[in-house]
Amino acid sequence: MSAAAGDGTVKPLQSAMKLANGAIELDTGNRPREAYTEYLRTIHYISQALLEEVETTKEARETVPPDTSKMLKLAQQCLERAQSTATKLGKTRLKPTMPAAAPIPQPAGRHRRVYSDEGGKLSPFLPPEIFQKLQGAESQSSKKELTPLEEASLQNQKLKAAYEARMARLDPSQAMQKTSLTLSLQRQMMENLVIAKAREETLQRKMEERRLRLQEAANRRFCSQVALTPEEREQRALYAAILEYEQDHDWPKHWKAKLKRSPGDLSLVTSLVSHLLSLPDHPIAQLLRRLQCAVYSALYPAVSRAAAPAPGCCPRTPNPGSRRLRPSQSLHCMLSPPEPSAAPRPQDCPPTPPLQPGPAGPPSPLGDTASGLPDKDSSFEDLEQFLGTSERQGQGHGVQPEPQLQQLKSAVEEIHSAIDRLLSLTLLAFEGLNTAASKDRCLACIEEPFFSPLWPLLLALYRSVHRTREAALSRSMELYRNAPPTAIGIPTKLLPQNPEAKGATGYPYCAAAQELGLLVLESCPQKKLECIVRTLRVICVCAEDYCPTPEATPQAGPQPIAAAAIGADDLLPILSFVVLRSGLPQLVSECAALEEFIHEGYLIGEEGYCLTSLQSALSYVELLPQGGLAK
Repeated sequence: MSAAAGDGTVKPLQSAMKLANGAIELDTGNRPREAYTEYLRTIHYISQALLEEVETTKEARETVPPDTSKMLKLAQQCLERAQSTATKLGKTRLKPTMPAAAPIPQPAGRHRRVYSDEGGKLSPFLPPEIFQKLQGAESQSSKKELTPLEEASLQNQKLKAAYEARMARLDPSQAMQKTSLTLSLQRQMMENLVIAKAREETLQRKMEERRLRLQEAANRRFCSQVALTPEEREQRALYAAILEYEQDHDWPKHWKAKLKRSPGDLSLVTSLVSHLLSLPDHPIAQLLRRLQCAVYSALYPAVSRAAAPAPGCCPRTPNPGSRRLRPSQSLHCMLSPPEPSAAPRPQDCPPTPPLQPGPAGPPSPLGDTASGLPDKDSSFEDLEQFLGTSERQGQGHGVQPEPQLQQLKSAVEEIHSAIDRLLSLTLLAFEGLNTAASKDRCLACIEEPFFSPLWPLLLALYRSVHRTREAALSRSMELYRNAPPTAIGIPTKLLPQNPEAKGATGYPYCAAAQELGLLVLESCPQKKLECIVRTLRVICVCAEDYCPTPEATPQAGPQPIAAAAIGADDLLPILSFVVLRSGLPQLVSECAALEEFIHEGYLIGEEGYCLTSLQSALSYVELLPQGGLAK
């Protein structure tokens, strides 16, 4: 059986996520030494599991299982967290050896780190000037050719060193030879400088002639007979820089020839754009780093003002009975279990990790409270009604400050403008990419390196804007974390008919909750959307396993969601249950960001259907009765 919910054995990925979850809890609980040990134990477990899997399956098949890449990515995230925790341990070890001194006030102009949602803790967001230095370090480390004058200077230094060594070997009586050597050295050094200066003047003249010639070509391309906007002038200058780059390098010509021979090969597009953006001295790669720095500089102050406490106020503390939201960090977002509230809850039990398999809990608390839940037969009949109610509630209670919304809007517009500039310049440089399919592939290849360093900060701004919705979703996740699937509206026919006989130890649709939990590991909108599509496909596979139809015939490969055996009325309650079990309130902000940055072509197909279904499930979970399971 392909679904983990129907399998009696615990998958290695599931156990690895349990270990990572425990390490994160220790890390957020200010226990770095224990967290460091757990991170290393998780990495060790993953390596052992993958090694055993290779040893047991090397004779059976040669293909790599689908969970392998996910486990490798989880190990990479744990390794990064272990490195940061080790750095933290090193700093705390040095603190007792330092003499006690009075606190020194920080200069007013120094950038402060962004505060997280938990009051007082510092997030890993770097100040913009540090981010810019890190982005430019790669281009500065590239090899630079020496000018003729610099070459002459190095040659003269070698001549002078040889002259001094030879003079040291001469006797004091050999004054004539010393004078001759001195005159010879001066003549050679002067000749080197004169020749180098002539070469540099010739080179500068040729470079200027080439620049003017390429500038004329760029002017003809941009139709310079009309007045250009500042953006068009900048694009024309960048295109001239690309033409100049192509004069000194041969690889663009080879790639253009490949595109001409195979215009429909999308793998060539992926390889070309990846190679292009990996070269730090190419004008498009340099523009990418400049635009990333500009967007980062715009996001950083907005997140700082949204997260830091107001002047003269005490640090933010959560209200009794409410849950604190996790900070917007990639690994903090991953597998974050619901935090217990400060006030005692009516159900005083430890929180259940969202992606751990386990029984759905005793059904006794639901015996007297089933009337407080929506009717499972009609809970999804009028989706527009509760979506409209959610929108009205957001307008009435969750009104965000206008400056914060305006900052998010301006940041989104700047990101769209940056991606459009990169895409148009790439299409100008390589005309073979100017087809619909190649353009879409090129856009996807540009978005991944563009969003990777920016997504944590962008998500932090989205989460500050959608804080009210995330809080409502978090409360529902805490109240309904042990609710049986039938209480959420899932028909019994779409549940395991006899889980005890099959030896199932996890809750239904556990594999789908695991897949949805991997969404926070990605930093590219396209890959996050693919994770949502895979989640709904896993739901359909699990539903077909639980309720096989006689006329269903197995087909090779993943089937579209629309062609699945279950309809929208059944899919939405199942997806709502998966959302509850994921324990990820930041899915609200993730979906809002995806809706903004996903290409329009994807929103009208299977990907758009999956994203809309997830948003509908999130809206429904937000509006679950808050007192239904609290009795």
